[in-house]
Amino acid sequence: MKQLFLRFVSWSTAVSMMIACLMMALASVFGMHQIVTRFIFESPAEWTEVLIRFSLIWMVFLGIPTAFRQGAMVSVDLLYRLSGNRVRRFLDSVVAIAALILCGIILWWGWDYANRGSVQSMIGLEGVSMFWAYLALPVGAVFSIIGIIGFWLDPQRMELETTL
Repeated sequence: MKQLFLRFVSWSTAVSMMIACLMMALASVFGMHQIVTRFIFESPAEWTEVLIRFSLIWMVFLGIPTAFRQGAMVSVDLLYRLSGNRVRRFLDSVVAIAALILCGIILWWGWDYANRGSVQSMIGLEGVSMFWAYLALPVGAVFSIIGIIGFWLDPQRMELETTL
Protein backbone atom coordinates (compact mmCIF):
# COMPACT_ATOMS: atom_id res chain seq x y z
CA MET A 1 0.00 0.00 0.00
CA LYS A 2 2.85 2.36 0.85
CA GLN A 3 4.57 1.73 -2.49
CA LEU A 4 1.32 2.34 -4.36
CA PHE A 5 0.84 5.65 -2.56
CA LEU A 6 4.46 6.64 -3.23
CA ARG A 7 3.93 5.94 -6.94
CA PHE A 8 0.87 8.16 -6.79
CA VAL A 9 2.94 10.85 -5.05
CA SER A 10 5.60 10.56 -7.73
CA TRP A 11 2.98 10.88 -10.46
CA SER A 12 1.18 13.81 -8.81
CA THR A 13 4.35 15.79 -8.15
CA ALA A 14 5.49 15.18 -11.73
CA VAL A 15 2.14 16.46 -13.02
CA SER A 16 2.24 19.52 -10.78
CA MET A 17 5.82 20.29 -11.83
CA MET A 18 4.94 19.86 -15.50
CA ILE A 19 2.08 22.32 -15.16
CA ALA A 20 4.32 24.70 -13.18
CA CYS A 21 6.89 24.60 -15.99
CA LEU A 22 4.14 25.21 -18.52
CA MET A 23 3.00 28.23 -16.50
CA MET A 24 6.56 29.57 -16.47
CA ALA A 25 6.79 29.14 -20.24
CA LEU A 26 3.44 30.87 -20.70
CA ALA A 27 4.57 33.79 -18.52
CA SER A 28 7.70 34.09 -20.67
CA VAL A 29 5.72 34.02 -23.91
CA PHE A 30 3.23 36.58 -22.59
CA GLY A 31 6.14 38.76 -21.43
CA MET A 32 7.78 38.64 -24.85
CA HIS A 33 4.43 39.45 -26.47
CA GLN A 34 4.06 42.41 -24.13
CA ILE A 35 7.56 43.68 -25.02
CA VAL A 36 6.93 43.37 -28.76
CA THR A 37 3.50 45.02 -28.67
CA ARG A 38 4.60 47.80 -26.32
CA PHE A 39 7.98 48.79 -27.75
CA ILE A 40 7.78 47.73 -31.40
CA PHE A 41 4.11 48.23 -32.27
CA GLU A 42 3.56 50.92 -29.56
CA SER A 43 0.20 49.37 -28.73
CA PRO A 44 0.52 47.36 -25.51
CA ALA A 45 -1.81 44.45 -24.84
CA GLU A 46 -3.34 44.87 -21.38
CA TRP A 47 -4.35 41.24 -21.10
CA THR A 48 -0.75 39.99 -21.04
CA GLU A 49 0.11 41.64 -17.73
CA VAL A 50 -2.69 39.96 -15.83
CA LEU A 51 -1.96 36.59 -17.45
CA ILE A 52 1.74 36.88 -16.58
CA ARG A 53 0.85 37.60 -12.96
CA PHE A 54 -1.57 34.71 -12.63
CA SER A 55 0.57 32.21 -14.50
CA LEU A 56 3.41 33.03 -12.08
CA ILE A 57 1.07 32.50 -9.13
CA TRP A 58 0.02 29.12 -10.54
CA MET A 59 3.68 28.29 -11.21
CA VAL A 60 4.63 28.89 -7.58
CA PHE A 61 1.72 26.98 -6.06
CA LEU A 62 2.27 24.01 -8.37
CA GLY A 63 6.06 24.02 -7.93
CA ILE A 64 5.92 23.88 -4.13
CA PRO A 65 4.74 20.22 -3.98
CA THR A 66 7.95 19.06 -5.67
CA ALA A 67 10.00 21.02 -3.15
CA PHE A 68 8.04 19.42 -0.30
CA ARG A 69 8.48 15.95 -1.78
CA GLN A 70 12.23 16.36 -2.23
CA GLY A 71 12.76 17.95 1.17
CA ALA A 72 14.05 21.09 -0.53
CA MET A 73 12.03 23.68 1.35
CA VAL A 74 14.05 26.29 3.21
CA SER A 75 15.19 24.83 6.50
CA VAL A 76 17.70 25.16 9.28
CA ASP A 77 19.25 21.74 9.19
CA LEU A 78 22.00 21.98 11.83
CA LEU A 79 19.87 20.23 14.48
CA TYR A 80 18.86 17.63 11.92
CA ARG A 81 22.49 16.91 10.97
CA LEU A 82 23.63 16.62 14.60
CA SER A 83 20.82 14.35 15.77
CA GLY A 84 20.28 10.61 15.59
CA ASN A 85 17.70 8.68 13.62
CA ARG A 86 14.97 8.79 16.28
CA VAL A 87 15.26 12.55 16.72
CA ARG A 88 15.34 13.02 12.95
CA ARG A 89 12.12 11.04 12.57
CA PHE A 90 10.53 13.12 15.34
CA LEU A 91 11.64 16.34 13.60
CA ASP A 92 10.27 15.07 10.30
CA SER A 93 6.93 14.37 11.98
CA VAL A 94 6.75 17.80 13.63
CA VAL A 95 7.58 19.57 10.37
CA ALA A 96 5.11 17.42 8.42
CA ILE A 97 2.31 18.14 10.90
CA ALA A 98 3.03 21.89 10.83
CA ALA A 99 3.15 21.92 7.02
CA LEU A 100 -0.05 19.87 6.77
CA ILE A 101 -1.83 22.30 9.09
CA LEU A 102 -0.64 25.23 6.99
CA CYS A 103 -1.69 23.53 3.75
CA GLY A 104 -5.05 22.66 5.30
CA ILE A 105 -5.59 26.33 6.15
CA ILE A 106 -4.55 27.37 2.63
CA LEU A 107 -6.89 24.74 1.17
CA TRP A 108 -9.86 25.82 3.30
CA TRP A 109 -9.47 29.57 2.94
CA GLY A 110 -8.18 29.35 -0.63
CA TRP A 111 -11.33 27.56 -1.73
CA ASP A 112 -13.44 30.14 0.11
CA TYR A 113 -11.43 32.96 -1.47
CA ALA A 114 -11.78 31.44 -4.95
CA ASN A 115 -15.54 31.13 -4.53
CA ARG A 116 -15.82 34.71 -3.32
CA GLY A 117 -13.71 35.85 -6.26
CA SER A 118 -15.97 34.12 -8.76
CA VAL A 119 -18.15 37.23 -9.00
CA GLN A 120 -15.14 39.35 -10.00
CA SER A 121 -13.58 39.48 -13.43
CA MET A 122 -9.93 39.87 -14.34
CA ILE A 123 -8.82 43.36 -15.28
CA GLY A 124 -8.00 43.27 -18.97
CA LEU A 125 -9.93 40.02 -19.41
CA GLU A 126 -13.44 41.00 -18.38
CA GLY A 127 -14.95 37.72 -19.53
CA VAL A 128 -12.74 35.59 -17.26
CA SER A 129 -13.64 35.08 -13.60
CA MET A 130 -11.07 35.64 -10.86
CA PHE A 131 -12.09 32.21 -9.59
CA TRP A 132 -9.56 30.67 -12.00
CA ALA A 133 -6.71 32.78 -10.65
CA TYR A 134 -7.55 32.16 -6.98
CA LEU A 135 -8.05 28.44 -7.58
CA ALA A 136 -4.25 28.12 -7.52
CA LEU A 137 -4.33 28.21 -3.71
CA PRO A 138 -6.49 25.15 -3.02
CA VAL A 139 -5.12 23.19 -5.99
CA GLY A 140 -1.55 23.87 -4.88
CA ALA A 141 -2.47 22.96 -1.31
CA VAL A 142 -3.88 19.58 -2.37
CA PHE A 143 -0.74 18.74 -4.37
CA SER A 144 1.41 19.97 -1.44
CA ILE A 145 -0.43 17.77 1.05
CA ILE A 146 0.26 14.77 -1.17
CA GLY A 147 3.95 15.76 -1.41
CA ILE A 148 4.26 16.30 2.35
CA ILE A 149 2.77 12.90 3.15
CA GLY A 150 5.03 11.33 0.52
CA PHE A 151 8.08 12.97 2.07
CA TRP A 152 7.05 11.85 5.54
CA LEU A 153 6.63 8.25 4.35
CA ASP A 154 9.84 8.25 2.31
CA PRO A 155 12.19 11.17 3.11
CA GLN A 156 14.50 12.04 0.23
CA ARG A 157 16.43 15.05 1.62
CA MET A 158 17.86 15.97 -1.74
CA GLU A 159 19.12 19.34 -0.54
CA LEU A 160 21.14 17.75 2.28
CA GLU A 161 22.73 15.21 -0.02
CA THR A 162 24.04 17.83 -2.44
CA THR A 163 25.53 20.26 0.12
CA LEU A 164 29.03 20.14 1.51
